[in-house]
Amino acid sequence: MAFLMKSMLSNQVKNLGLGGGGEESKEESTPSDPAAAAGMTREEYEEYQKQMVEEKMERDAAFAQKKAERACLRVHLREKYRLPKSELDENQIQMAGDDVGLPEDLQKMVAEDQEEEEDKDSILGQLQNIQNMDVDAIKEKAQATFTEIKQAAEQKCSVM
Repeated sequence: MAFLMKSMLSNQVKNLGLGGGGEESKEESTPSDPAAAAGMTREEYEEYQKQMVEEKMERDAAFAQKKAERACLRVHLREKYRLPKSELDENQIQMAGDDVGLPEDLQKMVAEDQEEEEDKDSILGQLQNIQNMDVDAIKEKAQATFTEIKQAAEQKCSVM
């Protein structure tokens, strides 16, 4: 109980600024060396810093690679749809080097899209489109057009 009272009163007195040397001892006990502050030796701290720098470089390289892959995809889509080129994308690809290409999953998607477009452009694709057409609607439209032409011809021609 006496310990509890003493600790409570001493904390209150220190907060008032009447504690004196208590704050100075805290400042003196904090080491100026960052290695000692981290609880490591100087060599361990230097090794740790090297590892941190290497990991950061690896992350930055991976990030640049991903950015270049995305830029490559955008360039591909711009070529496909005949959109204007972007200098920013070309710069990102150049910064990453010649290693840049589409990721495998995106390459598969692009290949599937190209196959679908080729199928649509082929004769079989056109035949499938013909099967999907509404023949009755086409007949009605053709008959309506024929009657319109016939009426226009009768109005212009005095023999009919």
